[in-house]
Amino acid sequence: MKDMLLREAKALQPMLQDFRREIHKHPETGFDLVHTKAMVKQALEDMGYEPQDCGKAGVVVTVGGKKPGKVFLLRADMDALPLPDETDYEYKSQIPGKMHACGHDMHATMLMGAAKLLKEHEDEIEGTIKLMFQPAEEIFAGAEDMINNGVLENPKPDAAMMIHVAIGSDHKGGTFVVPTPGISMASVDQYVITVKGKGGHGSTPHLAVDPITAAAHIHLALQEINSREINGHDFAVFTTCMVRAGETFNVIPEFAEMSGTIRTLDGSGQIADYIRKRIEEIAKGVGAAMRCDVDVKFPIHGLALVVDEQVSACAETYMTELAGEDYVYMNSVPSNGSEDFALVSHAIPSINVDLVVGSKADGYELYVHNPKSSFDDQYLWKGTAGYAYMAMRWLEEHK
Repeated sequence: MKDMLLREAKALQPMLQDFRREIHKHPETGFDLVHTKAMVKQALEDMGYEPQDCGKAGVVVTVGGKKPGKVFLLRADMDALPLPDETDYEYKSQIPGKMHACGHDMHATMLMGAAKLLKEHEDEIEGTIKLMFQPAEEIFAGAEDMINNGVLENPKPDAAMMIHVAIGSDHKGGTFVVPTPGISMASVDQYVITVKGKGGHGSTPHLAVDPITAAAHIHLALQEINSREINGHDFAVFTTCMVRAGETFNVIPEFAEMSGTIRTLDGSGQIADYIRKRIEEIAKGVGAAMRCDVDVKFPIHGLALVVDEQVSACAETYMTELAGEDYVYMNSVPSNGSEDFALVSHAIPSINVDLVVGSKADGYELYVHNPKSSFDDQYLWKGTAGYAYMAMRWLEEHK
């Protein structure tokens, strides 16, 4: 099976590359995936599937089921980021201010390729494979929406896998990075702090209440949480990534807004709970001291991603069978990044596997979420084979 899937996946490479670049040219964000979803559904229909809508913009298909057995879920996300594309590729984004800077176009393409392989080998599948094409991962809303709309039911998966591409890696291109059991990716919370002052003329600040100054003091005060209130043995990162205030150079604005993320590797959620509490206390306290009203909200909350011990062992075995020992690396260091696939991992045994598509040795220094992020799509076939082989082998061994 291994050699056959590798051979067939390699044959799909030109088609996969064309498909991915078409998605890359038309990036869409959140749940607004009209073009991307239409492409995925049409490709699946052309393969003989009957894709089902799931939630606001998700797509689900199943393959197999001709033999009794368990159910394995394969997941890929499809959404882009609100970033300008500053690469010089001929297939760069044609949508101003939007870019596939995290590789979700690669993920959707690899799973679509796996769908083709699996359909062609449907009679050999020892059970059922469910394919989950997910929107809105970047805003940590897509997995919850699809779960609420039944993606983990009818049939209910017994285990799950996702692949995420990696660039700027120390490992060579085409390497599968398999996490060891336990927490593999951080939890995430978004915070939004709105500071309300009193607008006025830039020449008479004493007649105004400057929210910009208050926001600056809040930003600096928040840094003390990590340096003075969190145990040095615990992991916690919170970063203000957006500050917005004012419209022109000579008007003190009425409002200033700050937004950022909290990341922890605490599966219990206690550290994140503490940080949220202290952010609110500090922001409101500092704001009051500077005569401003402060509102604090936490619109996004994502769990830490948990890797199942048995599924991790299987992934190590299967990816080594598929790619060889030189192209598999077992990683025991959790990522500071977050994934809303974590919701799936808390519901069923799961794993997140990285596929290196841009090594440092090949000149890929940048990481994801950058306007110049680029991904070497010559490895799409390998991700396609990885998806298909993992599911088929797991079902084969878990009848």
